[in-house]
Amino acid sequence: MCGELDDEQPTTGEDLHYDRFLVHARAILAGSERGAKPDDPLIAAIDELFTAALSRAVRDCEGADPSRRYAMLSLQPLVFARVAGLLAGHLSIGEDPLRKTLEALMHGYAEADSVEPDHGHDHAGGSGHFGHSQ
Repeated sequence: MCGELDDEQPTTGEDLHYDRFLVHARAILAGSERGAKPDDPLIAAIDELFTAALSRAVRDCEGADPSRRYAMLSLQPLVFARVAGLLAGHLSIGEDPLRKTLEALMHGYAEADSVEPDHGHDHAGGSGHFGHSQ
């Protein structure tokens, strides 16, 4: 079935959150492999960067001791936020980089709620990870 995990049942709330992340991340990664690539090379490169970062985050979590996987997951947003801040801090203030960064952060946060609880991914379709229309 769609992105099934091992038959083991999670035992804690942290396990449930981690497993939900893993199913969602795997669905996004699988969708990006199947999906059409954007015509704009800049957007294609940004989508590839997103996929590479998410893939690395999953690999790092899965590579951690099973008792520490949720802890690894819980620290990763801080790293990505720091990178986002560093990059945004080097952009022209006229481009309003802080607002754009916060909008992207909130979009990703809301995307986590769009996963169907019964089988772990969104059927709404479309990539649009970054609100490319902006």
